[in-house]
Amino acid sequence: MNSPLHIDYYSDILCVWAWIAQRRVDELQAQWGQRVEIRHRFVDVFGDSHGRIERQWADRGGMDGFAAHVSHAVEPYESAPVHAELWRTVCPVSSAPAHRVLKAVTLLTGAESAERLGVAMREALFRDGRDIAQHTELMAIVCEQGGEPHHIQPLLDDGRAMAALMDDYQTSKQHNLQGSPSWIMNDGRQILYGNVGYRVLSANVEELLRHAQDEASWC
Repeated sequence: MNSPLHIDYYSDILCVWAWIAQRRVDELQAQWGQRVEIRHRFVDVFGDSHGRIERQWADRGGMDGFAAHVSHAVEPYESAPVHAELWRTVCPVSSAPAHRVLKAVTLLTGAESAERLGVAMREALFRDGRDIAQHTELMAIVCEQGGEPHHIQPLLDDGRAMAALMDDYQTSKQHNLQGSPSWIMNDGRQILYGNVGYRVLSANVEELLRHAQDEASWC
C-alpha cells in the first residue's frame, strides 16, 4: 500500500470523551505508524459551553451537575485525570478560541506541531485546571511548547485561522456528525462516534488496510 489510510478525527477540545480518547489516538498511531494518517479536525460542541450546559443540565444540577458528570466519566481511566475545579470554578466559555489557535499553528508550522499543542492544551485544561478559553492562557501554553505568539497572531488577525476553523465546522455538519469524538474512515462511508473502545478502532483500521486494494464501493 503506497498511501496511508486517512482517518479524519473530529473532536472538541473541551469534550471529556475526547480527553479520554487521546490515549486511543496515541495507541492507534503507535500501532499502525505510517500506514495510517490521522487528520485532526474540530466539531462545534462547546462553542457556547455555558449555554449548552445551562440548556442540557438545567434540571440535573446545572454547572455543578455537569462537573460531577465529567468527574464520574473519567473514573475508569487513569490516563485521563480531571482537575477538581474544572466546571466548578474553572468554566471555559467556549472551545472556539483554542480551536482557532490550533488551526493557526497548523497553517503556520504543520499538523504535527498543532497536534502536540492540542495535547498540551487538553492537559492544561483537564489535568491542570487552566481556562483555555482565555487568550492569555492559550498564548502561555504556546510559549511553553516552544512556540512564539507573535508568529501566530497574524493568522488570527487576518481571518485565515478562522476560515480554516469554519471549514472544519461546516464539513462536520455535512457529515452529520453527532458529536465529539468522531472518527471518519473509508472516504466517509464509516463513522465511529463517542466512547469507542480501542479494539473496535483497531479492528476497523485493520480491515480497511487489508482490503484497501481489492475492494471498492458497489454503488
